[in-house]
Amino acid sequence: MSSNKKYWKSVEELENGSIVEALRNNEFVEEIPTDEFLGNAEALASSGTSRRDFLKYVGFSTAAVTLAACEGPVHKSIPYVLQPEQIIPGVADYYATTVFDGFDFANLLVKTREGRPIKVENNTIEGAKFAANARIHASILGLYDSARLKEPKIDGKNSTWSAVDLRIKSSLAEAKAKGGQVVLLTNTLASPSSEKLIAEFIAKNPNAKHVVYDAVSSSEALDAFESVYGQRALVDYDFSKASLIVSVGADFLGDWQGGGYDSGYAKGRIPQNGKMSRHFQFESNMTLSGAAADKRVPMTTADQKQALVQIYNIIVGASIPVSLDGAFKAEVVKAAQQLNAAGSKGVLVSGIEDKNAQLLVLAINQKLASEAFSTVGTRQIRKGSNAVVAQLLKDMNAGSVHTLIMSGVNPAYTLAESASFVSGLKKVKESVAFSLKEDETASIVKIAAPAPHYLESWGDVEITSGTYSLTQPTIRPIFNTKQFQDVLLSLNGVGGTFYDYLKANSSSLIAGSSWNKVLHDGVLVTGSAALSGGAFDSAGAASALSKSKSAGGLELVLYTKTGMGDGQHANNPWLQEFPDPITRVSWDNYITVSNADAKKYDLSNEIVANGGLNGSYATITTADGVKIENVPVIVQPGQAVGTIGFAVGYGRKAALKEEMQVGLNAYSLYKNFNNVQSITLAKANGVHEFACVQGQKTLMGRGDIIKETTLEIFNSKDAEHWNEKPMVSLDHQEVEATTVDLWESFDRTTGHHFNLSIDLNACTGCGACVIACHAENNVPVVGKAEVRRSRDMHWLRIDRYYSSESTFEGDNKRKEGIAGLSSSLSTFNEMEKAGENPQVAFQPVMCQHCNHAPCETVCPVAATSHGREGQNHMAYNRCVGTRYCANNCPYKVRRFNWFLYNKNSEFDYHMNDDLGRMVLNPDVNVRSRGVMEKCSMCIQMTQATKLKAKNEGRPVRDGEFQTACSSACSSGAMIFGDVNDKESKVAKLAADERSYHLLEHVGTKPNVVYHVKVRNT
Repeated sequence: MSSNKKYWKSVEELENGSIVEALRNNEFVEEIPTDEFLGNAEALASSGTSRRDFLKYVGFSTAAVTLAACEGPVHKSIPYVLQPEQIIPGVADYYATTVFDGFDFANLLVKTREGRPIKVENNTIEGAKFAANARIHASILGLYDSARLKEPKIDGKNSTWSAVDLRIKSSLAEAKAKGGQVVLLTNTLASPSSEKLIAEFIAKNPNAKHVVYDAVSSSEALDAFESVYGQRALVDYDFSKASLIVSVGADFLGDWQGGGYDSGYAKGRIPQNGKMSRHFQFESNMTLSGAAADKRVPMTTADQKQALVQIYNIIVGASIPVSLDGAFKAEVVKAAQQLNAAGSKGVLVSGIEDKNAQLLVLAINQKLASEAFSTVGTRQIRKGSNAVVAQLLKDMNAGSVHTLIMSGVNPAYTLAESASFVSGLKKVKESVAFSLKEDETASIVKIAAPAPHYLESWGDVEITSGTYSLTQPTIRPIFNTKQFQDVLLSLNGVGGTFYDYLKANSSSLIAGSSWNKVLHDGVLVTGSAALSGGAFDSAGAASALSKSKSAGGLELVLYTKTGMGDGQHANNPWLQEFPDPITRVSWDNYITVSNADAKKYDLSNEIVANGGLNGSYATITTADGVKIENVPVIVQPGQAVGTIGFAVGYGRKAALKEEMQVGLNAYSLYKNFNNVQSITLAKANGVHEFACVQGQKTLMGRGDIIKETTLEIFNSKDAEHWNEKPMVSLDHQEVEATTVDLWESFDRTTGHHFNLSIDLNACTGCGACVIACHAENNVPVVGKAEVRRSRDMHWLRIDRYYSSESTFEGDNKRKEGIAGLSSSLSTFNEMEKAGENPQVAFQPVMCQHCNHAPCETVCPVAATSHGREGQNHMAYNRCVGTRYCANNCPYKVRRFNWFLYNKNSEFDYHMNDDLGRMVLNPDVNVRSRGVMEKCSMCIQMTQATKLKAKNEGRPVRDGEFQTACSSACSSGAMIFGDVNDKESKVAKLAADERSYHLLEHVGTKPNVVYHVKVRNT
């Protein structure tokens, strides 16, 4: 029998028509007049809303949002009508290409996802010997730069390509009729097809000529080589074949003659069979090459010229008078004698911009019969002529140039005589600039023609003679752009595209191969014969060089920074935020002065309370009156007394976002393409705030961080002496720290276990790994203000250490001599001051992926945990931002995401831009505000490698596992792999007697292994 009982919850429910009953049937029993109230600003402002009414409105709003959320958002997408066979959603495709932008060059593989290029990799096929530097790794971001020139412009107004074509043809016809000059002004093209096309243009227009202009000139070295060997080229040195290297003012690990020498150099720097190369460096500025040298001697350029003559005397047996200070002369003689003894295993290079100096380099290497110096496969780069460019300026100002067509150059910014160029441009009847952006030059010409990015272009490149490479597009042009070569074809009256022309022309250059194979591989080695040199007066060159004197005053030495280069990537936030390897300063250029000169001119640097670095301002004035005011000052250990360094590539304004308009234009001091100028210096008022990521200045005796020894000790003593293991006390017994565990270890022998090996001998501090990590892992840019607050988000940093004594060993001895607390405090304080000419060491540091990770034990929500393959994982959705892990990490590699860097107008870089976000890697989560992030050991890459091998039914091959940093490292300093594969290279490196872990005594048992630095002093 059923019951008719009614259960009730409250007395009110028993009342007829109660609110409880009504709500049961209709949640919104009465209409809430929210539109009348909330929609009336005056009523809302004058109201005194009760708590009860407020809850009504909130309740309504919540209900409305909930109802709206029930309907999913609509995302309209257009699928492939016919999906290309080679594109599988979620799987990356790689295209071989080659880049040469007039300054940087490399053989590349470009990673694309669903037709979108997202990352640059190094092409490792045989013959592809030029790897990407930091700038080329960052260049992919330039493809998605919203500041690019999107449409052709005529007289400042948007136009069409047909109108541009018609106007240029009309101008050429007028120039021919009137006998006016037509000038094609380009950077060095190093392209056989482009140069042939230009030759055809000149044949069709006899009044035309081709002028090659490079922003950073190597004209003196080109002139010297051409006068001896009959070809305008540069020597492609192979430092792997040298046992002794002497450099006089050449930063060959930087941008000297195009760079790209680090791979060969590093091969000789890793001690094998008890041997390694020895390196002397004579220079003014502290450079990457100077930092790597076994013996570095800071000296002015005037002294370097005398040093070069002294070396020439010893090598060839001459006796030309030399004026050198006694201490300098002793070091130079020592280097020259060892060079002479090395014979064919020795090599000398020089960066002195003087034809006589470069002739001496040729003479010395010829006398040595140096194996590292070869005229087979010369570099076909930086072919500009200072004299020809100077003549062009004269012709323009004389009004004899009728039509000027420019491509790949920005003389209004890069020329020291830019005022002369601008005034001459006004006298040119028709001016055209093919440019990626409406830069300083494109903004003042009559026709601004948008050029495609190299990833949107076809082309061919011959970086070295005997090596032919192809450039192919990896995406259709994003904007209404056209290649300079396509326009030339039209001007020549030739039908078809540059692709058609290129393919037809290549047939004579790739004999023995096929177009498809070269396009697939990206490069073809055809081979070339050695050039035979003619007789030249080296003694006369030495005599002339010995008579050169200092111009008096301070010596300004202009250089290119590792991050910014010649300045064409100034709108690239990855490069702006990239810390300079030497000074560790980002978002700036500055003058570098020695400590002695800083005291003389009352200039200083200071680390302030918030950890930021401040510096003085100075005013520079050249001998002919050119002045730059308020230049920030960095007091640079190792800077030669009497010299000042200043980087070009900064100070740009046109077509740059406001955040990227930083620094000062040092090109204005690059008079007559001479990178050394005589100046006067004066202190200016004010204090400059630097964004410097490394406050520590020295190693200060911390020998367990950078372990190093000499080759003599390395060869003569056991590893226990030079790779000392930290000891701890266990049951009153001294035992190795690595044998003591707080936790019970788990079995790691099954499956993969990843290690990253870093050889401090091979690391040059170039920073390519830092930018590659940015690209692969969607690392955000935070801007100068946040970097200054120590909030940079780099997952990988390269620490730079100076010694306070002349050597790190001297630091250790001084530390060991400390007696008592008071002595300790005073000594360590003194050791924080770097030496006048310190030794330098670079150390890449990322998450160490500790097997006993301190971060994992303190995370209250298990957001960070250890994987069985050795990687320290981050579950971003779990992370609540307590930052306990960062506090407990002894390596300080964790980064807290303070802000939402993605789609945040406060950080107006690529992640706040629809176009810029196209570079993001879809395999890596874009982190949000409030989470910790750090190096993941590129887990997405290791997973993809395993899946590929599984699909192909095979085990993973040695060398196949990579991280972004290891694949970017051209010097071989970083090797990644599976340590459980005992035959793998990384397993052998982990077992090497030079291997050690960072802060080994802490007991964290990292999966990153370092190798003791050995110096051949």
